[in-house]
Order: sequence, then C-alpha cells, then structure tokens
Amino acid sequence: MQTIKGPAIFLAQFAGDAAPFNSFDSICRWAASLGFKGVQIPSWDGRLFDLKKASESKTYCDDLKGVAAGHGITITELSTHLQGQLVAVHPAYDSAFDGFAAPEVRGNPAARQEWAVDQLKRAARASANLGLNAHATFSGALAWPYVYPWPQRPAGLVEAAFDELAKRWVPILNAFDEAGVDVCYEIHPGEDLHDGVTFEMFLERTGNHARCNMLYDPSHYVLQALDYLEHIDIYHERIRMFHVKDAEFNPTGRQGVYGGYQSWVDRAGRFRSLGDGQVDFSGIFSKLTQYDFKGWAVMEWECCLKHPEDGAREGAAFIRDHIIRVTEHAFDDFASAGTDDAANRRMLGIDR
Repeated sequence: MQTIKGPAIFLAQFAGDAAPFNSFDSICRWAASLGFKGVQIPSWDGRLFDLKKASESKTYCDDLKGVAAGHGITITELSTHLQGQLVAVHPAYDSAFDGFAAPEVRGNPAARQEWAVDQLKRAARASANLGLNAHATFSGALAWPYVYPWPQRPAGLVEAAFDELAKRWVPILNAFDEAGVDVCYEIHPGEDLHDGVTFEMFLERTGNHARCNMLYDPSHYVLQALDYLEHIDIYHERIRMFHVKDAEFNPTGRQGVYGGYQSWVDRAGRFRSLGDGQVDFSGIFSKLTQYDFKGWAVMEWECCLKHPEDGAREGAAFIRDHIIRVTEHAFDDFASAGTDDAANRRMLGIDR
C-alpha cells in the first residue's frame, strides 16, 4: 500500500480575471498558501495554460512545472472536460454546447467534433511533456436524451449510440496510449458514461482498452442513489483519478432524483463544500488506500451555498486530515515469535 497524494485542487472553478486567479503563477501561490500540494489544470483556460504550446514544446512544459515547483506545487493532471464533451454531442444540445468550442467551429457540428478530437490528442502530448500519467475528461453523450425510456426506446438505439461513442474515442485512447497516459472519464450524469453499467458497455466496445479508466467522484453517485463504496470494490483497478467533492440527497414528497427543474439551492440533490454534505469520505479514503490507489486526492469545489474561497481553505485541511498515512508494519508484529520453514512444518504436524 501507499499513501494517497494530496491535497490538490482543480483550478477550473477558481480561475478568473482578478488576481490571484488570473495567472498560473499567482493561482499556484494562492493554492500553496492554503496548504495544497498539487493543482489540476483546466486545459481550455488560456489565463492559466496554453494547450497548443504545451503539446508542441517540452520547454514550455518544463517552465510551467518550474513555476509550480517554486511554490511547492506539483501539476497533478490536465483536464479536457469541455473538449471531451464535444467528441459526442446529441443534436438536441448543439446550441448549449457550442460555447465550449473555439469560435471558428461553432455552428458546425462536424468541424466542432474534429476540433475536439484534436484538442484531446494535443492533451495527450502535453501530458507526456509534463511527465503526467493520467488525464481527466468527459465522454460526451449521444444516448443521454433517451435515459428515461418514454416513449419506449427503439430496439438497438442504445447499442448504436455506444458503438459510435467507442468508434470516436478509440483513436483518442490510442493517442494517449502512445503518450503513456491514462484517460480518466468522470462518471457523470449528462454523459453517456454516468454509472458502472454504462462504463462497462463502453469499455467492452473499446476492446477493454488499457487506457480507458475512471475519474471517481462520489458526489455524482450520491445524487443517483448509487452505492459509491461498493463501486470502489468493483472498479478499483480502473479508478486512476479521484475528485474529492461532497453532496447531499434529501428527497421529499415533492421531488427526488430529477429535482423538479429547480435551482441548485432548491434541488433535493445538491453539491456541497467538503464536510457539509453526506459523503462518507472516511470510508472512501480507507477503500482507496486498501486498494493501493496511486493518484492524487483532488478537491473539486462546487457548492450552492458557501463562498469558493472558504470552501478551498476548508477543503485543503479536510483532505489532509482524511489522507491515511499507511503503516509500515502489522499492528500485532510485537507478538511475533519469529519462524522458519522447519518450524512451520512442525506446527502443522508435517514430517512426523
């Protein structure tokens, strides 16, 4: 076993136009001041990161790592959540997701998808240039509008959607394989990969691709009423990244999982700052440690109530206090009498 690395912070929810959130140097200084040891970088945010340059220049990546190291910070992973979403977009969401793409490809779904695929492949090269071994993204979705079957789904609809999803992703997975980097899909409602069953459907269609892995975020399982602890037992070999995010689910006589189209504050299921929700993080950290999780514990802050800077400050301490420093010896070693093969055979009555 090894001790989980952390605490780290995903910068997407904090990047902004005002200091200290408007440059990589200043946001690393801020994160370090709170006690974070690592940062996960949103690859689409030009205020912090230049994906094109990172994919083409090892020198740029070395300089970026040097800036982080100057504050005692490690770059943990890159994220292409927005670009990954655009690898597969159902037409119902064309307008909603167009803003995720570069201006020159908006309004052109084919060009937008081609751009997104190029972004992912650049992220593979950039990750390699940064010396990273895992990458965070979304799968996108073709079947999501049909998640609740009314009217009845035509036979073969879901299978066709997952066949196409895998067809689009396998060349990207191969590019990451060449770079030596795992693709970690955040299992998330709104994506076709939104639970264990859908991940398995996709994984099978990729030929059980070695680079097809999971980003584990228990908040999305709480809101689905999914057993997030058993999920680790089932999928720990494929869990390569961890977002530490809290949530609560309080169904009433008026609403449940679907939330009645309410705002985040008024939904039965809400994201909360670390420690304010219902997630059993002691259980999660114990299981991930038990299964020798080798990645980082990365705080993703999303809360409908608390100020983000308060959430970040509290989150660093929360993660630090939940990381289990693994033991180097068994608790009952004090009672060991020492043994050898001959003694073992005598204890078992062998060779009498």
